[in-house]
Amino acid sequence: MDLSRVQKEIKEISLDKASGISVRVMGNDLTRLQGTINGPKDTVYEGGVFVVDIEIKGVYPFEPPKMRFKTKIYHPNVSSQNGAICLDILKDQWSPALTIKTALLSLQALLCSPEPNDPQDAVVAKLFLGDHPLFERTARHWTRTYATPGQETEGLTQLLEMGFTREQAQEALDGAAGDLNAAIAALLG
Repeated sequence: MDLSRVQKEIKEISLDKASGISVRVMGNDLTRLQGTINGPKDTVYEGGVFVVDIEIKGVYPFEPPKMRFKTKIYHPNVSSQNGAICLDILKDQWSPALTIKTALLSLQALLCSPEPNDPQDAVVAKLFLGDHPLFERTARHWTRTYATPGQETEGLTQLLEMGFTREQAQEALDGAAGDLNAAIAALLG
């Protein structure tokens, strides 16, 4: 691994305040990084801050960094279960000319332009194509719930006050795309 290149890339990202991305080193070496991506304006992800785990292998830059969303996100090209990402430059279209910065910017661009015909999460892709308004409501709900720092939705607060556990309340709200009445109906069954 070219440590000087990784250091240079980290410095370049830290100097670019306008891009809406950042990165920091996790631990004592440069093999584990944590990136953040601001949700793009005028998208269902606007206002969210999404954390991405980045692992740099010993053959970098000849192989892509391993990236995975740590923040839950409702997107056709990201697994809603484990954050795995379907993006060609993180697989077979990687080139040593690309950088960590270009990979993070590509993820940010993917938030603007999902590719539902090449999904990582088939359920989300099906909703994106079949019921786009419900997809948008669900994605906005997940952004508010999981990617907005210090934000607890009013619906979650109400369900907690009704005596439901945080896990029960969150699961019901997620399943109801943030609709409090539908979540209550599901919980009361």
